[in-house]
Formats: sequence, structure tokens, C-alpha cells
Amino acid sequence: MNCKNCANSLQTDYSFCPDCGAKVIRNRLTIKNLLSDITERYFNLDNTFLRTFLHLFTKPDIVINGYVNGTRRKYVNPISYFGIALMLAGFLMFFMRKVFDFEMDFDAFDQGMNPEFTKKMTDVLYDYSSLFFISYIPVFLIVGLITLNKRKHILAEYTISVIYSLAQWSILSFFTSMLVISSFPQYYSDYSLLLTLFLILYFIYVQQKLNKYSAWQITYKSVLFIGILSTIFIGTVTFIMIVAMVTGHFNPADFVPAK
Repeated sequence: MNCKNCANSLQTDYSFCPDCGAKVIRNRLTIKNLLSDITERYFNLDNTFLRTFLHLFTKPDIVINGYVNGTRRKYVNPISYFGIALMLAGFLMFFMRKVFDFEMDFDAFDQGMNPEFTKKMTDVLYDYSSLFFISYIPVFLIVGLITLNKRKHILAEYTISVIYSLAQWSILSFFTSMLVISSFPQYYSDYSLLLTLFLILYFIYVQQKLNKYSAWQITYKSVLFIGILSTIFIGTVTFIMIVAMVTGHFNPADFVPAK
């Protein structure tokens, strides 16, 4: 008998391959063992997913530096973890759009925003949410390398910390967003602002764990990071609005406040 994953020769009484560690599968795939595999893989207290999720809160430096230095089996690798985050983000958009028929409120400060603008922006966010999320990677990567990289990680190494941080935030926000939308939808706009603030603070927390800055250093570097990030965000939103108007997706009347 051979391992189906690495083709290593196995004894008939083996439950796991001694070469690659894969579980030996002897039975045909059924709904029962499919559900059992999913439960074991993602919800077992000893599995790598839950360990990765918990340790990215308590000791993110161990997770990230471990992967950079070659520890690849103890935690979910960053690409797979980001893939899980994207999947959950897609589920969230589906539930918001199809199940709860949720229309986002962009008028968080009660400025009388035009309903037509709100509807169009909601459609844009639903349609391109995954693309927007992926675009966070180069933005946080560039700004982080400039402001929060005392250890002088090279581009590939720093990318690992960015991907893990964004994925962790997205996975957590899936569960909290589902709770807010299903129970307190009227507060979702305020909650989304807090969620954005949490992303920034969590990323700074991860970088502090990695770089061990002094209190003064992390304070001024955080201010610099937030300043540059805010500038890029405002510039990007302005650019998107201009492109949307040029291409006819928006028109000047959409920006006129409702009477």
C-alpha cells in the first residue's frame, strides 16, 4: 500500500504516513466522513487553523517569524489562511446582499447623502469587495515597509506579516459582522468604522510584536503610518470617483445631498 499524497510505501496497519504525515484513507468518500474531515480540520482544538487564529492574537511574532524561518507545518500557511479569509468575505457579501438584502449606509455623519449615490456605492462594494480586499496588500505593504520595519525584513518576508494580518482581521470581522447585521443592522455603519480602526491598530500591534519598538518609537511611527495610509486612501477614493464619473457609472447629480 502506498500513501496517496507522497507515494511512500506504507504498512497496512498505518493510520498516518510516517513520511509526509498525511492520514491514510481507506474508505470511499461519503457525506459522513466528509463532514468529519471538515470538522477535524477546522474545528478541532488541536488543529492548525484554530491554533493559527488564536496565536495571531496572542503571539503573532511567533507565527510570522516561524514561517519566515522555516516552520511550515505548525500553522496554516499565509496563502491558505488568506484564501480562507477571502472565502468568508465572499460568504459575508452573499448573506448581506441575498439573505438580509442589506443596503449599506454611507451617511454615517447624517449629511443627507443622496440615496442614488448610496445605492450605486453599495452595488460597487458588493461586486468588487474581494478586489478591494486584495488591494489592501500592496497598500499596507508599501506603507508598512516605509514606517514599520525595524528588523529590515525584505519584501517577501514583510509580505507574510501583511497577509497574515489582513487575513486575521477578515476572518474575525466575518463572525462579528454576521452578528451585527443579523441582530443590530442599524448600527452597521458605526461598526464598520470601528472595524477599520481595529484593522489599523491590529496591524500596528503585529508590527510592534515583530519589531519590539520603544513606547516613543511605536507612537511616532504609528502616527506616520496612519498619516500616509490616510493620504493614500483619500487619494485612491478620489481617483476611483473620477474614473467612475468619466466612465458614466456616476454623474454629478449623484453627489447632490438629498433635500
